[in-house]
Amino acid sequence: MTTVTLPLILAVDDEASNLQLLRQILQDHYRLRFAKDGPRALELAREERPNLILLDVMMPGMSGYEVCAALKAHPGTASIPVIFVTALNDTDDELEGFEAGAVDYITKPVSPPIVRARVRNHLSLVRMEELRASRLEIVQRLGLASEYKDNETGLHVIRMSHFARILGLAAGMSEIEADDLLHAAPMHDVGKIGIPDRILQKPGPLDPDEWKIMQSHATIGAEIIGEHHGGMLALARNIALTHHEKWDGSGYPKGLAGADIPLEGRICAIADVFDALTSVRPYKKAWTEEAAIEFLVQQKRKHFDPALVDLFVCQMPAIRAIRQRWAEEAPAEQKAA
Repeated sequence: MTTVTLPLILAVDDEASNLQLLRQILQDHYRLRFAKDGPRALELAREERPNLILLDVMMPGMSGYEVCAALKAHPGTASIPVIFVTALNDTDDELEGFEAGAVDYITKPVSPPIVRARVRNHLSLVRMEELRASRLEIVQRLGLASEYKDNETGLHVIRMSHFARILGLAAGMSEIEADDLLHAAPMHDVGKIGIPDRILQKPGPLDPDEWKIMQSHATIGAEIIGEHHGGMLALARNIALTHHEKWDGSGYPKGLAGADIPLEGRICAIADVFDALTSVRPYKKAWTEEAAIEFLVQQKRKHFDPALVDLFVCQMPAIRAIRQRWAEEAPAEQKAA
């Protein structure tokens, strides 16, 4: 039988009667810890990492605002949501509370239904953020798995995904859309998990039958990610499926052309190729930045969206900074050459 662990709430108030009231309101649905001053609250928060903190403002020695600021300044407690529970009810008091880092503000005397509703809502938001973070980590790790399979490095997916974000912003994406692109792009080659090693790691050119199998990694990737109505995973599926399409229609798997290729696929095609060209591989030296840019320009209206190539070239200072931040060493044999 599975035991469900109830969320842990830390209630902080210098008045025992107020703590007792909060106990009566919340004890049937949550685990509770109590503190009567700021230092003890900080100690318990760091030791037990509660899911949420209910915090009085007017306390002797250390005010609730000071406690909240200390919580937000510590990496181990910064993400814990804080709700102020206080008799202070002026607009300026609420503003000060939010500026200190609180997520909500409940005035005394408290209403039990309101306390329960506010606590439940904020814990739901925490849970949603935890699920989002877990999903993002799974997506990133699947992206890394495909790179290991292909004898690449994890730095490739980091660099190309940041290149994609930079280009997405330049192309008019919002910050949120560009961040989704950043997080979805690492899955562009996840379908290589389904390609046999004898083909994926073949040192020489692929024959026509082998090349057909290799091309299937785009549709395999889309199948692995699955159908989604929207959000980051839908974006990741489109990228996996379309980042090998070409502007002139000669790409794969569907032979899409021009604006029929989703914007995210056109962006990731440029980001992926540029990083591949400028990176060291066991079978080649890295191209210079100038040579890679020349290739992108030559392939305008053939492989790549011409407008996106122009935007990418204009972003080279930011692209260069990403390359420097996540640089990798050349293999020893190439250093010696």
